[in-house]
Amino acid sequence: MHLVTVIIVNWNGRHLLPDCLKSLRAQEFKNFKTILVDNGSSDDSVDWVRGCHPEVKIIPLPTNTGFCVANNVGCRAAKSKYVALLNNDAVAHPLWLQRLVAALETHDRAGFAASKILNYGKPDTIDRAGDSYTRAGAGLLRGRGMGSTAYDQQEWIFGACAAAALYRKRMIDEIGFFNEDFFLLYEDVDLSFRAQLKGYRCLYVPEAMVYHKTSSSIVRDSHTSIYYGHRNLEWVYFQNMPGRLLARTIFLHLVHQMGSFLYFSCNGGMKSILRAKWDAFKHIKKVLRTRRMIQKGKRVEDSYVWTLLEKERFFARLAMRSPKQ
Repeated sequence: MHLVTVIIVNWNGRHLLPDCLKSLRAQEFKNFKTILVDNGSSDDSVDWVRGCHPEVKIIPLPTNTGFCVANNVGCRAAKSKYVALLNNDAVAHPLWLQRLVAALETHDRAGFAASKILNYGKPDTIDRAGDSYTRAGAGLLRGRGMGSTAYDQQEWIFGACAAAALYRKRMIDEIGFFNEDFFLLYEDVDLSFRAQLKGYRCLYVPEAMVYHKTSSSIVRDSHTSIYYGHRNLEWVYFQNMPGRLLARTIFLHLVHQMGSFLYFSCNGGMKSILRAKWDAFKHIKKVLRTRRMIQKGKRVEDSYVWTLLEKERFFARLAMRSPKQ
């Protein structure tokens, strides 16, 4: 049995797969199996993988079920100690998997590990160094736009970006994998939050590097990204934030949402963000049911959760969205 199962979700990514799968073939660590879950691609992705990478197990789905469902399908097929996720638009360093596995084998307290993700076109620039979560109830890309030598120490952080991460299978079996209602975006933030509430910590491993072809599948600030990002943002916040911390953060959360509405309204996204917020609260009963289940199983103190939350820096966030980044 392999120690690791690497899951790649693909949707019409034939042009991305050669670099991604070539990088997996080049891994120094060999004790892994690759599963490609294809979301009903209409290009020749599946045929190409069958012909050029027979070592890859393919699970073809008839339609585009979204990132969450497809990863869950792949995870259910995994029988290994660890499950790794790699985006089809990511290229892994030859030591990527070896370093992630070594980190989790060494740190028993870690339930999952985050990679250092660099910009494929600008490898001297960080795409993200794991995920943060702010006191305004919003995800934050650690290190976005900084030089590649920044964030060069292993450390405990809030969460891992699912573009390149490693998870203990026993953790996933206990807390569940991705919430399929999310479809895509913020699903990894939700998973990180649920894991932390259960006492599973996230280790950032800067030596585990991948190179990300950013926005290859979902264009930043497209109507799709605005809708799913800002709908799912609300679900993460209201399902996972402990009650006492809701009271401490709700004002900042509302300010953040007002700022987001103004920003996207000025940039052609008003309809998308309005629809996102309407659909988020339209399902409030289900959100509250999920919240009760999550909070009932919480194993950590609110004081610990508070230490995971970063101060919200609204102007820095706005600057990060500038075209220069």
